[in-house]
Amino acid sequence: MTEPGRHEFAVLSTEDVYSGRIIAVRVDDVAMPGGGQARREVVEHHGAVAIVALDDDDNVTLIHQYRHPLGRRIWELPAGLIDHLGEDPLSSAKRELVEEVGLAAEHWSVLVDVAASPGFTDEVVRVFLATGLSVVDRELLGDEEADLVARKVPLVEAVGWALAGEIVNSAAVAGLLAAQMVRLSGASTRAPDAPWEDLPTRFSTRTA
Repeated sequence: MTEPGRHEFAVLSTEDVYSGRIIAVRVDDVAMPGGGQARREVVEHHGAVAIVALDDDDNVTLIHQYRHPLGRRIWELPAGLIDHLGEDPLSSAKRELVEEVGLAAEHWSVLVDVAASPGFTDEVVRVFLATGLSVVDRELLGDEEADLVARKVPLVEAVGWALAGEIVNSAAVAGLLAAQMVRLSGASTRAPDAPWEDLPTRFSTRTA
């Protein structure tokens, strides 16, 4: 057995189980440290972006949207998929901000990258901070977006909702807490085009 932390988890074989519109499922046989192998089910997904859009009064724009797996509407940040291979994440974020809440922003930076559930999916969400907001014409592209409700909430109140369990979306929780830390401590954000090591590409490559 190799020294802990040095084993190479090589993929010995892989089997495609399902491929749909927004996810695919594969099963990998992986070499384990003890000399055996284990089967790992992996849900492939597009990368995604979310936006903490803060106005000059430190109000953040949240959306209330129906999420079928939970069977209810939940509070989230404006967000969307990077659904084209090679699409710039910042361009995706700008598009989603317009489509979902009718806002444009002058200043952009990266707050956090969030691996949604790395035990079984490669989905990672990049959360941007957007400031210098202006209102633009919203673009309705689907039934779900026509149903969502947008609301401005003081950032400190939105953080309270997250701590109280009233906001459960992982990217929203992480983004709101990160934005509050930036506001309170002056912590640095990253450039809007910062490298993104874990940007998922396998599903987009599969469907391209």
